[in-house]
Amino acid sequence: MTDLLGLTILELCYIAASITFIMGLKMLSSPDKARKGNLIAAYGMGIAIFATILFKEELTADKWLNYGLILTGLVVGTVFGTRMAMKVKMTAMPQMVSFFNGMGGACAAVISLVEFDHLLHTGKVETGMMVVIILGLIIGSVSFAGSIIAYGKLEGKIGDKALPGGQIINIVLLLAILGMAIVMAIADVPNETYLYILLGISLLYGVLFVLPIGGADMPVVISLLNSFTGMAAAFGGFLYGNQAMLTGGILVGSAGTILTVLMCTAMNRSLMNVIIGSFGGGGAGVEGKDGEQGTVKEISVTDAAILLAYANKVCVVPGYGLAVAQAQHTVHNLEKVLADKGVELNYAIHPVAGRMPGHMNVLLAEADVPYPKLMEMEDANDDMANTDVVLVIGANDVVNPAAENDPSSPIYGMPIIDVLKAKNVIVMKRSMGKGYAGIENELFFNDKNRMLFGDAKDSLEKLISEVKNL
Repeated sequence: MTDLLGLTILELCYIAASITFIMGLKMLSSPDKARKGNLIAAYGMGIAIFATILFKEELTADKWLNYGLILTGLVVGTVFGTRMAMKVKMTAMPQMVSFFNGMGGACAAVISLVEFDHLLHTGKVETGMMVVIILGLIIGSVSFAGSIIAYGKLEGKIGDKALPGGQIINIVLLLAILGMAIVMAIADVPNETYLYILLGISLLYGVLFVLPIGGADMPVVISLLNSFTGMAAAFGGFLYGNQAMLTGGILVGSAGTILTVLMCTAMNRSLMNVIIGSFGGGGAGVEGKDGEQGTVKEISVTDAAILLAYANKVCVVPGYGLAVAQAQHTVHNLEKVLADKGVELNYAIHPVAGRMPGHMNVLLAEADVPYPKLMEMEDANDDMANTDVVLVIGANDVVNPAAENDPSSPIYGMPIIDVLKAKNVIVMKRSMGKGYAGIENELFFNDKNRMLFGDAKDSLEKLISEVKNL
């Protein structure tokens, strides 16, 4: 009766946890509910963890050491995770996401290793169980290695490095992984040596898979690796018969896959093109017909303030430079000042702006920007012809006209926020530096554009002061 009651309570806890995961994921679709959704899902995970500890097996004397280790791990992980989350800057959020995602992949791979060792000691070889162990090991290892490389690239510690014949090497490694996986799955006796060889090849493939991918494709790669980790966690749920782990893994895997496809669609590129295209790197400069670059026209803070103050409609296009300058609160203050003068201000959000999916949405939500003010790319483009001034703050590749009119550009075909349809364009940047794709921006040399150089936060504060005085 106790076992039956314990099992029933455990199943109820798993169902409750699964419901919180679904609720949390649903709330993440809205910036004003995302924080609450994240907390609800976290509470659900807490329920699943402690229910497993309390009700999965009886607390016998010989298992107290295991429970002590589990609780120690929970405490250490909670302390380190909390400190990292509290100290991380918004500009470094993509790196932290990549790091945490890599840890999830590593855990999934370790689970496969542990269960394989258990299989060796029991001597019971089940093909289905071996398949799940192998898939968890491969996907978890690739996710871990790839996420750590992505972390290094986002942190600026690892550059884009394409090895000679890199695509052929990756294909060979992938075929080797598939071949060894098939051999191990159908073997009568598990081979530990093969397992660790498979682990090594999978880790190597994860490194070489992400290493050559260019900077502008990193949001897609992060999302793809996140889906890998979710799938690996789901395989762990199969191994342990843990419904909450299975549900969570499936949700993460499916959501990550859908998000990856949506971002590829937003960039008008296939996932295969992203993976093998090495998007980014040194592009050629923008040249006119005579071989000379166009002329850059600057604008003073006073003139920019006049344009903004006497406009009817203003559109802000935020980018990574806004995050670097920590200027999200300042741009919201500018929005309030312009609203007092009867100026309507909205924000145009490109699907791959920033360094990870939803980076700009999170950034602006942190500054309490109302969600209705955030316009998706398609809606912003439809309204651009009615916009008096577009203020581009730290964005680069997502407003580059080369994506539409230069077939030789590596970003050709990627949908952009078409700011040139507006009456006036002001680009706020520190310098004429290239964007994450590593190519020059034609927008900077267009006759309709004016450059306002300087730190975004400082320039916005000056604009606010000038607008108030008009």
